Amino acid sequence: MKKKLIVIFSFIILLVIIFGVLLNNKKDSNLKKIRVAEVAHSVFYAPSYVSLHKGFFEDYGLDVEFILTPGADKVTAAVLSNDVEIGFSGSETTIYVYNQGEKDYLKTFAGLTQKDGSFIVSREKIDNFKLEDLKGKNYIAGRVGGMPEMTLEYILTKNGINPKTDINLDTSVAFSAMQGAFIGGTGDFVSLFEPNATAVEQEGYGFIVASLGELGGTVPYTAYNARSSYIEENPDIIENFIKAIQKGLDYVHSHTSMEIAEVIKDEFPDTGISDLATVIERYKSVDTWPATTEFTEESFDHLQDIMINAGELKEKVNYKDLVYTK
Repeated sequence: MKKKLIVIFSFIILLVIIFGVLLNNKKDSNLKKIRVAEVAHSVFYAPSYVSLHKGFFEDYGLDVEFILTPGADKVTAAVLSNDVEIGFSGSETTIYVYNQGEKDYLKTFAGLTQKDGSFIVSREKIDNFKLEDLKGKNYIAGRVGGMPEMTLEYILTKNGINPKTDINLDTSVAFSAMQGAFIGGTGDFVSLFEPNATAVEQEGYGFIVASLGELGGTVPYTAYNARSSYIEENPDIIENFIKAIQKGLDYVHSHTSMEIAEVIKDEFPDTGISDLATVIERYKSVDTWPATTEFTEESFDHLQDIMINAGELKEKVNYKDLVYTK
């Protein structure tokens, strides 16, 4: 009798498991698969990961996969070749593609960050750091024409430092290799996103001396884009994606850094939860994340000012051509 009960009980458990799998498969089949090429994997993009792990994308019928695609140029290539539906990088890429005459050009449809997300890491410890301390030094700055490098030039210019003559900006190192190059001995300074900056400091290779986000003020830094045809053919998907990201932004503005860290900790398994919370608080303290996803005409104009200052753009393009609005 006892053996019979065990068999029956085991059979019931098996049925429950099968039923659960079938329900999940049915649920998943109702979700629209969306691939997103992200330019980097950083705590800087916490609202996106909150939307992923809190199920906000699923709430709006989307099954979203983030695919690390280092470099805005590579993100752009992935979107244009239809390898992914959505790109996530600096919106300067949409302007480059448009000016190259691409017929199915890219449009920005949602902003995620409004500050430079990188930190200045020095090889030597500097008390009371000032931007003037960069004069005459070698600085690993990122790819020419990329948002990190152009924003750095803009910040230097606004603070009376000529990026062409007062400092040696090393733009030969790929974005994904900047941390390794600095650890290997290249440069006196480097711009690093989190958690990389904290990792370098904890490992004894450098010292975080300043936040470029705090120094540079509000800039339209990273945003989501897609091909014009995709946006026109899939307005519901675009709108639902925007709504999901907005919920992520709302969450980071209404919860503590530790609560956010608990949600996104699986994205950064090599970073301790307390360190992760510290990094998030550091980003929150400089108002990194905007209240809404809206990519305004004012911010788009400012983006082009940054590009012109860097010598990467001669004439401004029309906001309505490259930014999706309802």
